[in-house]
Amino acid sequence: MRAKRKSVLAAVAAAIVCFGAVACGNGVSGHTFQGPGGLVQVQFQSGGKAIATMGAMTDNCTYTVNDKTVALTCENITTDLTINSDGSLSGPPDGMMSKMTRVK
Repeated sequence: MRAKRKSVLAAVAAAIVCFGAVACGNGVSGHTFQGPGGLVQVQFQSGGKAIATMGAMTDNCTYTVNDKTVALTCENITTDLTINSDGSLSGPPDGMMSKMTRVK
């Protein structure tokens, strides 16, 4: 009984750590994030490619993930985004990517 309980607790702890690390991967690949009001959207694709949309403008970008930081580069301008514990992204506080939430 105790061994079974320990196994269940270990599985729950692993799941919490996994989700806390933003879905056990780099956390952004295959997901789309959106800024407040939906004006800015970034679709992170596999292979370090991303599509950023601002209003009617779309740009092909690249990104790298290092620990909890995503470096998004569009038109030779790099913006560092922080992966938060809730899975959202935070960028520069005065920019349009100050807080981006995952929409899919």
